[in-house]
Amino acid sequence: MVVVRSVNREKVVGRSWVDELKSSGKSFVISKWEVQEAWERVKANKGAPGVDGCSIEEFEKDLGNNLYRIWNRMSSGSYFPPPVRAVEIPKSDGGTRVLGVPTVADRVAQTVVAKRLETKVEPIFHPDSYGYRRGRSALDAVGTCRRRCWKSDWVIDLDIRKFFDTVPWDLVLKAVAANTDDPWVLLYVRRWLEAPLHLPDGSVQARDRGTPQGSAVSPVLANLFLHYAFDAWMDREFPTVQFERYVDDAVVHCVSYAQAQYVARAIGDRMSQVGLELHPVKTKIVYCKDGKRTGAHEHTAFTFLGFTFQARGARRKDGTGFTSFLPAVSTQALKRMGEVVRSWRLHRRTGHTLADLAAVINPIIRGWQQYYGTFYRSALYGLFSRINAYLLRWIRRKYERLRAFTKAKASWRRVTIACPALFAHWSWCRSAW
Repeated sequence: MVVVRSVNREKVVGRSWVDELKSSGKSFVISKWEVQEAWERVKANKGAPGVDGCSIEEFEKDLGNNLYRIWNRMSSGSYFPPPVRAVEIPKSDGGTRVLGVPTVADRVAQTVVAKRLETKVEPIFHPDSYGYRRGRSALDAVGTCRRRCWKSDWVIDLDIRKFFDTVPWDLVLKAVAANTDDPWVLLYVRRWLEAPLHLPDGSVQARDRGTPQGSAVSPVLANLFLHYAFDAWMDREFPTVQFERYVDDAVVHCVSYAQAQYVARAIGDRMSQVGLELHPVKTKIVYCKDGKRTGAHEHTAFTFLGFTFQARGARRKDGTGFTSFLPAVSTQALKRMGEVVRSWRLHRRTGHTLADLAAVINPIIRGWQQYYGTFYRSALYGLFSRINAYLLRWIRRKYERLRAFTKAKASWRRVTIACPALFAHWSWCRSAW
C-alpha cells in the first residue's frame, strides 16, 4: 500500500487502479496519480457530456475502471480521442461561436497533457500574458490596462479573426516540441488537433487547422503559440511598447498616433506570417481621451474583457471632480446580465419567500459584483435597480394589501432597513424606482 500525503489521495488509495504511482512495462511513463488528479480537476470544472452522452455523474459510477482505461491507453500509446461535439453559442455581435465539447474521458486525458505542458512552459511565458494562468486573472489585465492608459495616449485594440478556428497546426506542434521532452505529449496534442468535429446535424467534419475552443488542452496551446507569435516577437521588435494579452484578446499602448499606426501595421504583417489575420473592422487605434487630452479622433473608447474604457467622471480624494479614462462594465455585458435577470421572472414567483429568491440569485449577483464591480461599480446600479423593481412587483403581487404602490414602497423601505444584507446587491443599491 502506498503512503499518501494528501487527504484526497487517502480517500482513493483503496482503489486497485492506483496501487502504483508509476506505470510499468508501458511505452510511456505516466503516473496514475496524474490521471487521478486530472479527473478531480475535470469534476470540479463540471461541464456537459461529449458525443458519447456520458455525464460527469455517469462517468463517476465506474470511476476506477474508467480512469484505469484512460491511463492504460495513454501509457501504451494507443489512446485515440473521439470526435469533439460542436456547440454553437451566440456572440455579442450577433454571430455565433463554435465550442468543442470533448467527452469526459477525453477531458481527463487532455488535462493530464495540459498539466505536463504547463509545468514546462509557464516559466517562459510573458508577464503581460494573463489568460488561463495561475495567479493571474482577467481583472489583473484590466487593472494593468487602466494604469497604462493613464500614461500613454494611444491604444491599439487588437482582434485576431477566428483565432481558435484558424491557428496553424504545424506551428503549434513546433512550439510544443520545443518545450517538452515527453514524446507522448506531442503525440496526443497532434491527435487532439486532428480530431474531427461532430456537428449538431449529426455529420462529422474533418479539420485541417485550429484547436477547438472549450477543450482542456486548448488554453495552454493557445498561450504557447501566441507566446512565440506575439509576446516574444513584441519584446524583440518593440521592447519599449507595453501590452496586455488575455489569450487572443490584446491591447497595445503607444505614445503617439504615428507609433500606433506603425506598430499596428507590423502586428498585422506578423499575424500573416504565422497564418493568422487581424479583424479589419474590430482592430482599431483608440485615443484615450480624458479631461486633459483634448484632441480629436474617430475612436475614443474600446472594450477589453467585458469592460469599456472611455472618458468618465471621477473624484479626487478631496472630493473635486474631473474626467478620467476609466473602465466600466460594457453595454454588451449589461445586456447579457439583463437577459439573465429577465429569465428569472422574479415578480411571478409568488409561491416563494424573499429568502428563497435571495438564495437563488445571490450567488449570481455576487459573481457580477466581484468581477464587473471591481471597476466603476456605479455602472451596475441601473441593473440592480431593475432587480429591485422586479422584487417590488413581487411584493405587490404576493400581498393583496400591498397592491397600492405607496404601501408597497413603504413595505420595501421597512424590509431593506430591517434586512439590509438579504440580497447581495442591497449593500450597493436599494432603489427600485
